[in-house]
Amino acid sequence: MDFGVVLQTNPPASRTVQLSTLAEAHGFSHVWTFDSHLLWEEPYVIHSAILNATKRITVGPFVTNPATRDWTVTASVFATLNEMYGNRTICGIGRGDSAVRVTNGKPVTMRELRESIHVIRELGNSRAVEYKGATLQFPWSRGSELDVWVAAYGPLALKLTGEVGDGFILQLADVDIAAWMIKVVRDAAEAAGRDPDSIAFCVAAPMYIGDDWEHMRDQCRWFGGMVGNHVADIVSKYGTDGDVPQALTDYIAGRTGYDYNSHGKSDNDHVDFVPDEIVDRFCLLGTAEDHIAKLEQLRAIGVTQFAGYLQHDNKEETMRVYGETVIPALSDHITAKS
Repeated sequence: MDFGVVLQTNPPASRTVQLSTLAEAHGFSHVWTFDSHLLWEEPYVIHSAILNATKRITVGPFVTNPATRDWTVTASVFATLNEMYGNRTICGIGRGDSAVRVTNGKPVTMRELRESIHVIRELGNSRAVEYKGATLQFPWSRGSELDVWVAAYGPLALKLTGEVGDGFILQLADVDIAAWMIKVVRDAAEAAGRDPDSIAFCVAAPMYIGDDWEHMRDQCRWFGGMVGNHVADIVSKYGTDGDVPQALTDYIAGRTGYDYNSHGKSDNDHVDFVPDEIVDRFCLLGTAEDHIAKLEQLRAIGVTQFAGYLQHDNKEETMRVYGETVIPALSDHITAKS
């Protein structure tokens, strides 16, 4: 199993770079950053600084979208970073959430997402692609390698992920829900004639090492609110009696709204509707042993990477314990995708 960290690009940017170098020192393989250009600093500029300050870590957005960024520009960013620092980039992409909603925009359609994945991946791998009636290729790009991992929750997005994604990003660590979603993706891949084992499965959630459960829950309750945005969209489309697990839909009954200015912040003041049970199920909290036990369960259902959000007050200590205890404990179970 691989391990990543998920960071917000809050100023100063040097702090994001510092945390990234610590992540590499503690054995993490990936550094991911939020991508909402109005809420936080521009991630791709900071990605260049992270890559310059590290030697092996892979860097990418968690996640970008096809609505606020031109697809060819996105591909050019990755191909350029790969030329500068070696093939150490990865593209996480979804339909669009905070980056589009703060401008009163809407997530892209499934068709647009599918097309954008193809365009970004082909150009990002130094290949030619048909786009808007033209054949495009970066004449300066040679040997660039770029995987595109798709963030999804709903049935149609999960199906698309299985059909075209190099990886699947699931932003919650509930074992039962993850098992259902991974199965949907794998089934879609098989139906499309793809090898399901060729797909990486990344589960992402806040990780907090500690023993004060009340404090840890309060620091990570924001995550249930963030996930609730996506769940609300699913419920509005499919209702609560469809294929989506009830455990994923029940808790948003008390949700009354969401302020994106507090998106992803531990002091988010409008997530009281998220109960302790959901925080515990969606996140990784507790001692190193607690984390290892849940990660073993996630590995058993096919998860190949865990990416831990660090939007809390215990960043360095959590990474230290992961580097010294948690990551080595999972190293005996390296899979083909690790």
